[in-house]
Amino acid sequence: MRARTLIPGTLAAVLLALTGCGTEGGAADTTETRPKEPTASAPAAAPSGDGGKSDSTSVPAALKFTGTTVEGKPFDATSLAGKPTVLWFWAPWCPKCRAQAAETAKVAAEYAGRAHVVGVAGLDETAAMQKFVADTGTSDFTHLADENGDVWKRFEVTEQSRYVILDKNGETAYEGVLPGGKGLADKVAGLAG
Repeated sequence: MRARTLIPGTLAAVLLALTGCGTEGGAADTTETRPKEPTASAPAAAPSGDGGKSDSTSVPAALKFTGTTVEGKPFDATSLAGKPTVLWFWAPWCPKCRAQAAETAKVAAEYAGRAHVVGVAGLDETAAMQKFVADTGTSDFTHLADENGDVWKRFEVTEQSRYVILDKNGETAYEGVLPGGKGLADKVAGLAG
């Protein structure tokens, strides 16, 4: 019985890996789309409190989810409300994700306090995610260990090396692949002012 549930999950992970981590470039790498509004269901994880948000900050539906960081700490996305947010969906073994790491870290540092950058790691185990963060020098911003793909499903992400950028109201401003992270700073600048 366990093999029946394990095989479809493994097959889905392999298909995602094959479709999302191909060669650099191509038409799929520059696609800009606006996904449907994320569903209201939230992953099962303990929230981390109010995350410093004030009662006057309205929390959009897109940010009503929780998770766990790669360090094992609880994370509550409601703490992101009121500022533009970059969700960077990556996998530890993906060369395109590795190529995006430096630019993503640079943007996170440059816009600290004005915009949020959150890595959403998936398609592997937490130990591999921790190693990726250490190897790429991206430990200065939060990374979620989304082993079950709850956040990926919430934002309808079907391939790694993808960005979902939300404006300060939680509306999707951009969704797509940015090879090497090129263009990320410009997109965040336009939202963060």
